Amino acid sequence: MGRAFEFRKERKFKRWSKMAIQFTRLGKEIAMAVKESGPHPETNSRLRTVIQNAKAVNMPKDRIEAAIKRASDKDASTYEEHIYEGYAPHGVAILIETATDNINRTVANVRSYLTKAGGSLGKTGSLDFIFNRKSMFRFKADENIDLEELELELIDGGLEELYIEDDEDGNDIAVVQTSFEDFGNMQKLLESKGLQVIAKLERITLSTTEISEEDAADILKLIDKIEEDDDVQAVYHNMA
Repeated sequence: MGRAFEFRKERKFKRWSKMAIQFTRLGKEIAMAVKESGPHPETNSRLRTVIQNAKAVNMPKDRIEAAIKRASDKDASTYEEHIYEGYAPHGVAILIETATDNINRTVANVRSYLTKAGGSLGKTGSLDFIFNRKSMFRFKADENIDLEELELELIDGGLEELYIEDDEDGNDIAVVQTSFEDFGNMQKLLESKGLQVIAKLERITLSTTEISEEDAADILKLIDKIEEDDDVQAVYHNMA
C-alpha cells in the first residue's frame, strides 16, 4: 500500500511539473503573439490560437489574462524565437525550438547540453532534409465523433492524415495533419464543427535512426534535460 501511494504521489508530482512547464511555454507564446499583433484575439489570429490551446489544457483564465496584460506593458520582456539543430549521441538528429530574451544564454546552454552528452550543435538548416514542418491539430476522440465521416469532410481543409494516438492517461486523441500552408484553413474548418482543438506547427521526421534500447535511454535523458530549460519550447528527434 505504501509503495502504491508513493507511485501515485510521484505520478501526480510529474503531472504537475509537466503542467507548470506547459503553462510557462504558453505564457511565452502569448507574450510573443501580443508583441506581434496586439492584445485582442479578435484581430490577432496567433493570440486566438494560443488562448484556445491554453484553455484546452486547462490553463486558468486569470493566468491567461495576466499573461496578456504583462505582455501589453511596454517594458515587458521581448522574446525571440530561435531554432537549434544538431546531433545527440548515437547519430540521432535533434532540433530544438526556443523562445528567449537572452540568445547568448540560450545558445550556450543548448551547446552545453549536447556536448556534455557526446553530441554536437550544427548549423541552421543542416537538418532540413530530416525534419518537415506540419500543421497538427489534436482533440479528444469520443464515441460521438464519426472519424470516417470527419475524414471526408476535412479533405477540403487540406487533410493529409487523420489518426489516433494515446495521451499519458491512455485517452484516445485524434490527430489531424495538414501542410504548413493549410494551418489557417484547417483550423477554421475544425472550429466550425465545434471541436476544441490544440493547434500547433510541429516538426515531422522524414527519416529515422534505429538504435538500441540502452542507447535510446541516453537520448531520452538528454531530451529531458533540454526540456527542463526555461528557454526551450519544443524538442524534436528522429529516433525510431
